[in-house]
Amino acid sequence: MPFDKILIVEDEKEIAELLKDYLVEEHFEVIIASDGREAIHLYREYMPQLMILDIMLPKLDGMEVCRTIRSESSIPIIMLSAKKSDVDKIIGLGIGADDYIVKPFSPGEIIARVKAQLRRANQLSSPARTSEIIRYQNLELDIKAYEVRVQNQPVPFSAKEFEVLRFFALHPNQVLTREQIFRHVWGLDERGDLNTVTVHIKKIREKIEVDPANPTMIKTVWGVGYKLDGGPR
Repeated sequence: MPFDKILIVEDEKEIAELLKDYLVEEHFEVIIASDGREAIHLYREYMPQLMILDIMLPKLDGMEVCRTIRSESSIPIIMLSAKKSDVDKIIGLGIGADDYIVKPFSPGEIIARVKAQLRRANQLSSPARTSEIIRYQNLELDIKAYEVRVQNQPVPFSAKEFEVLRFFALHPNQVLTREQIFRHVWGLDERGDLNTVTVHIKKIREKIEVDPANPTMIKTVWGVGYKLDGGPR
C-alpha cells in the first residue's frame, strides 16, 4: 500500500527538513517546496494527500497558494504562521485551510494534526474509494470487472482506457496533468509518449460524451491538463 504523500511548503530550510524527518519516521512520503509557485507546481505533479503550508513565502504567499489549491482540490491544508494575528486572517478570509498552527510548535503536535486531518479526509472519501462500483453522473464503473456503463448501457473499454477513467473518477474536479495520468496508469518505468494520454482521452470521450468535440465531463484545462467536471451522483 503506498504511503500518504505530504507536501511541505516552507522557505526556512531547517524547519522544512525537521518536519520531513519526523514525517518520514512516521512512514509518510514527503516533498518539499520552498516558495509558493514551486508549491503549486509540485502539488500538480505529485498530488499529495495533505499540505503543510507556511503563510510567509517568496514569489507567492501561502494564502494565495491555499486559494489556488482549494480551487482544484479538497485535500487537507494545515497552515503555519509565525504570528497569532494571522490566525484571524486565515479564519476571516475563509481561504479554505483545514487547520492552522502558530510557530514555534512541537513536531509531535504537527504529526498529531496531520494524522487527524488524514483520518477525517479518508472517512469522507472512503465510500467512493473502496466501493467496487464507482458512480459518476451517467457513468458506472465496476472496478473488479473492468466494466463501464453509460446511461445503464454497457460500453466496451480497454484496460488502459478504464484505468484512465477510474483515475479521473477518483479525483473529480481536480486538474490532472498528462504527466500525472501517464505515471499513474503506465507507471514511472514505462517508456512512452505523453501523446498516449491524449489519444486515450479522445477515445474515452467518444464513448462517454454526448458530443465528444464539446465535452461536458472530461474537460480540457488549457495549459495544464484535464479534469472530470461536475460531481458524483
